[in-house]
Amino acid sequence: MRFNYKFSNVLGTVYREGNLTFTPDGNSVISPVGNRISKFDLKNNTSFTLPVESSHNYEQIALSPDGNLLFAVNEVGEADLISLVSNRVIHKYRFNERVLHLRFSPDGKHIAACKLNKIFILQTPGHFIGQFNQFALERVFSDILGDTTYVAWTDDSSILAVGSKDATVRLYTIGNYSNFRPYSLTGHPDTVVGIFFEENSLDLMVVTRNGHLSVWQCSLLLDQLTTVESVDNKRLKLNDDEEDEIDLSKGEDRERYIINKEEKYNKKQLLLDNKNILSYRKLSTHYLNDFIKDEHNNLKMTAADYHKKVKILVTGFSNGSFLIFETVGKTLIHSLNISDTSISTIVLNNAGDWIAIGCKGHGQLLVWEWQSETYVMKQQAHGSEVSCLTYSSDSVYIATGGEDGKVKLWNTQSGFCFVTFLEHTSTVTDIVFAPNKKFIISASLDGTVRAFDLTRYRNFKTFVSPRPVQFSCVSIDSTGEFIAAGGQDVFEAYLWSMKIGKLLEVLSGHEGPIVSLAFSPTISSTTLVTASWDKTLRIWNAVENASDHETIQLFADGLCVAFRPDGNEVVVATLDGQLLFFDVRTSTQVGSIEGRNDLGSGRTDTDLITAKKNLQAKYNNFLFYN
Repeated sequence: MRFNYKFSNVLGTVYREGNLTFTPDGNSVISPVGNRISKFDLKNNTSFTLPVESSHNYEQIALSPDGNLLFAVNEVGEADLISLVSNRVIHKYRFNERVLHLRFSPDGKHIAACKLNKIFILQTPGHFIGQFNQFALERVFSDILGDTTYVAWTDDSSILAVGSKDATVRLYTIGNYSNFRPYSLTGHPDTVVGIFFEENSLDLMVVTRNGHLSVWQCSLLLDQLTTVESVDNKRLKLNDDEEDEIDLSKGEDRERYIINKEEKYNKKQLLLDNKNILSYRKLSTHYLNDFIKDEHNNLKMTAADYHKKVKILVTGFSNGSFLIFETVGKTLIHSLNISDTSISTIVLNNAGDWIAIGCKGHGQLLVWEWQSETYVMKQQAHGSEVSCLTYSSDSVYIATGGEDGKVKLWNTQSGFCFVTFLEHTSTVTDIVFAPNKKFIISASLDGTVRAFDLTRYRNFKTFVSPRPVQFSCVSIDSTGEFIAAGGQDVFEAYLWSMKIGKLLEVLSGHEGPIVSLAFSPTISSTTLVTASWDKTLRIWNAVENASDHETIQLFADGLCVAFRPDGNEVVVATLDGQLLFFDVRTSTQVGSIEGRNDLGSGRTDTDLITAKKNLQAKYNNFLFYN
């Protein structure tokens, strides 16, 4: 038998941390999901996770103007250049430090990266510059006092503005312009959160963490930047009188003469350029925090984005609110609170009608259409770890339960969560689909077993025990008429009727927590098997005679149990790594597998014990017959 498994998608989370970006067509949003990157197609309602994996979580991503290259940097400064055509990593680069912001130049030839108090300018390999070699570091600007937080380019990629934690914006250029000097914009009251150039202009806006918006006007137009001519073009012809005084046949006299001419010419050009040199003046300052009605003393602006053509400014705050402003009159268009945690990133698509918002605290990813005030996409991950999951019989749906008490249903074809149940108040420990796929059953440490309708999406039945019990496992029989659950703190199994919701039997006998149970898949059989930490496997005739059961002694604690599809054999996984097979009719062992032979994975550099000792602590905690 050959297994040709291929990675397909990541479910359970849609956003972890970092920034979001839209594709050039504006129909898809790209999100960093831990150490992977997912792409959500908003038009076709599908998701896809790139088959690219990093050793650490991705924090910053940037998309090239043509949408073919994705530059992603993880939390330790390891960068990957990913081709979105082949979905493969084509180049790698190491910054060796955390990168706080990334931005491609509009012409796609350069990448600007904010690292510590420096800004790195890299050449982009590809058709933009006609070279396909690895990254070439072109410039490094390091005259910044605080850590750099944001970088922005002009539309012609000639000038970039860099914001930092020292509340200063500095302007740099890669080219050489005679009327440009490195310029600093000061007077901002807090850390720079965003810098936005106007369309085809050097005028810019700066937003800071305390909610201040500063508008700066440049003395020059973008097309008034003049490039410095080469020395050969600047040389003037020699006058006849000067030729008589200087012997140009001598090399030293000729060189001194040319240098003097160049100095005089440069002085003249400098006097002309100083009359038209680049400078800025602040036009106005606006206080965006005042537009939020509630009083928040510690309210901070955490993210911002600006659309040059539509003239729309979007700002996100630490209380989960975001505001939309029209920058022409600095008027508030729309405000909404979407979360009780801070907004981590916010971005507009190229059309300016969709806003993608990411919240790190809850793992939320939202796409909001501000004109119609509707959600294009609204997804949220489990608040903590996923504790259990199960497939539907047709493999179309996956149900997950989390330590946050949520039960979520995922569509395996689209990759989206389409319903979330919030009735549980503690960790969901087990979950199963009904044979007819019309409902699911979940067990929780809150002492309840709940049935959720998959048609109306509601909790239509709740099963409880006579005394409070933390349920650790649940199962449903092949007819869908009986439900069994095992206790973790009370060492008993409970049997309910699905139709009337009444407790039928309490199965006692175990001396340790019941960690797994399963009904026989045969329709004519009501056999139930339970595995426990008391090193026993018990076979019950649950419905007909609850007191009639067989006890099988195990060599170690039982962890998981499963029936063979014909119902004649059962397998149990134990703490010592064994898989033991038993005949249900005779209660005799018919086979075993040494599971640890397949569990060895060596020793990592962070392990404090040897690989041999580490292998002794490994075991299988989930079993399933195919």
